[in-house]
Amino acid sequence: MKTLFDKIWDAHTVDTIAGGSCVLYIDRQYIHEVTSPQAFEGLHSRGAKVFRPAQVTASPDHNIPTQNQHLPVQDLQSARQLSMLENNCTEHGITIFKVGTPKNGIIHVVGPETGLTQPGMTIVCGDSHTSTHGAMGCVAFGIGTSEVEMVLASQCVLQSKPKTMRINVEGQLNPGVCSKDIILYLISKLGTGGGTGHFIEFAGSAIRSLSMEARMTICNMSIEMGARGGMIAPDETTFAYLKGREYAPQGTEWDKSVAQWKQLYSDPDAVFDKEVTFDAADIYPMITYGTNPGMGIALTHSIPEVSEIEETSRPSFLKALEYMDFKPGEKLPGKPVDYVFVGSCTNGRIEDLRVFADYVKGKQKAAGVTAWIVPGSKQVEKQAIDEGIRDTLEAAGFELRQPGCSACLAMNDDKIPAGKYCVSTSNRNFEGRQGPGARTLLAGPLVAAACAIHGIITVPDSLQLSNPVTQQLSNSTTQQLSNSATQ
Repeated sequence: MKTLFDKIWDAHTVDTIAGGSCVLYIDRQYIHEVTSPQAFEGLHSRGAKVFRPAQVTASPDHNIPTQNQHLPVQDLQSARQLSMLENNCTEHGITIFKVGTPKNGIIHVVGPETGLTQPGMTIVCGDSHTSTHGAMGCVAFGIGTSEVEMVLASQCVLQSKPKTMRINVEGQLNPGVCSKDIILYLISKLGTGGGTGHFIEFAGSAIRSLSMEARMTICNMSIEMGARGGMIAPDETTFAYLKGREYAPQGTEWDKSVAQWKQLYSDPDAVFDKEVTFDAADIYPMITYGTNPGMGIALTHSIPEVSEIEETSRPSFLKALEYMDFKPGEKLPGKPVDYVFVGSCTNGRIEDLRVFADYVKGKQKAAGVTAWIVPGSKQVEKQAIDEGIRDTLEAAGFELRQPGCSACLAMNDDKIPAGKYCVSTSNRNFEGRQGPGARTLLAGPLVAAACAIHGIITVPDSLQLSNPVTQQLSNSTTQQLSNSATQ
């Protein structure tokens, strides 16, 4: 009896090296402008070629601006990296989705939406959030620069086989709870090291109820609990999402592929090295208060008291609160918000923009808030325009920017100033992640929308939650908003 992970990994193992490492065949490698230049330099220094260029796909994303993409990139280092990526792809016959072209975007958004990512594949990229593709039923993980070179040269990578872990989330989700809340909740319970050394399969009725895009958010942040990657078994939701996409199988090949994909599941008696189960009813809209994704709480809760933190973790806990200028035991609703960022490979898909637009429709952005609404790809941007989302955003005082990684990380023009608070739908809240001295609070698109409208951290007023604590907090927040308006 095998787990889903074991089935895919074992089918792609070319050889096992003394000591336990595996030579793993890679079906698809994704590359971008940040980690590929050194890998290509290594190839050139050895006179080597890309072994199977048809199985490599490139899309610049990290360094590109999200405004005026038709103009030359002003930052010299970014411009150089973009130029090197394009030149290397041209030289080696690699498909590249250039900036401004219809398929450009964040590589972890582009791969699934074009159908390049398919169930049962092994996928790598020089980017930690490659785990996103695991939502399609893949073994997908990030690799280092030397490993990028290894795959370019051989279509294989040398890896130790991780342990297996299954996280079950059972039951019906509460109103207003999105996949971002699920994964932030899981990380808050298991910690940033809870999945270390493991490849996680997410399962359970609550996970199966999610759309494909929501599943991508879950797998995207699996590495934030220390896991090597995350995955979800493919099902009818997966097949419906893939059908008809450009690079997906067509005609009779589609039927053959689906028949194979239906075998991709963990056998009933498969044994995982670690398994945990959570009740979906315990999950409410989440937000982080510290400087790692594990420092998250429900909007209904207070920041923990020092006495609630393990003694060995107290110094880092207090250091994080000092950086964020929060205090133990505080509640976050009512705290001011300076920036709101919706985007990244975590929450830059069309469903995320729909949630945000639905909330802000007929409202007005708070005067003191700077908001960056950034689609994850040109396709998402087009959908947002075609569906009237851009019009809704503009009517509410927002701007739909152009695709890119944007304010997820401080590698482009979209940086959060020092000391400012940003409610962000991205994946990391480390010190300086969004800019030197920036203070990041991770949340889902619904919470981000409420914060952008009200200018403070707040429970979305569209939620009608049965939990009395939530209702009490919602009433309290309403009073805070009333007081603010009076002042």
